[in-house]
Amino acid sequence: MRYSENMPESRNRLIVALDLADAQAARALVSELGETVSYYKVGKELFTAVGPSIVRELVDGGKKVFLDLKFHDIPNTVAGAVRSATELGVSMLTVHASGGYKMMRAAVEAAATGSNHGGPMVLAVTVLTSMAEPDIAEVGIAGSVDGQVQKLAALALRAGCGGIVASAQEAARLRLVLGNGFTLVTPGIRPAGTVAADQARVVTPEMAIKAGVNYLVVGRPISLAERPAEAARTIIEQIERAS
Repeated sequence: MRYSENMPESRNRLIVALDLADAQAARALVSELGETVSYYKVGKELFTAVGPSIVRELVDGGKKVFLDLKFHDIPNTVAGAVRSATELGVSMLTVHASGGYKMMRAAVEAAATGSNHGGPMVLAVTVLTSMAEPDIAEVGIAGSVDGQVQKLAALALRAGCGGIVASAQEAARLRLVLGNGFTLVTPGIRPAGTVAADQARVVTPEMAIKAGVNYLVVGRPISLAERPAEAARTIIEQIERAS
């Protein structure tokens, strides 16, 4: 998908992260947000606590789900996990690009066998947004975060992944180097005036959209807000203004 063409409406470009510990809290937030939000991220915390039932519940309720479990294992194991995810009806899922070409290719092929309208889009996670250059150096990666992101992104696209998960700080460069023919999903979004918390590479919604990002993942600025629906609407308005 080109980021400048066939773009979903602004409301659908916001993905709210359900980084919560139990199904009751997740249901309460989804209920609070109502029709304001149509797309949700289910990650390791909620999935481990509740299991796939929460994904089915969201899909059956007409919501789209971004399953962010960051699969990283041998190709056969990842392919099996992706096949199971497709049967849940998720729209997007993640694998770690550092798993290599064969693993990502196996994930893409497994997703294509699903009954979910051709299967979910496989997104490759490049460098976690909580990591800066000292952090990647600690795990033996030489060079800059930007260079590592570009290297892994190019490998992921060669493997057939439909998109990349990366910080919006790298988005403009990725578009320049790799073009527009892929989907770019960005976590670490923090509206102006909010706390970065454990995220190292954060940007505002406007900055992300102007850099060429397709989807923005927002968690705590909405889930911990006094009025979550109002916080979500404010971000959607910012997306509209920057589009």
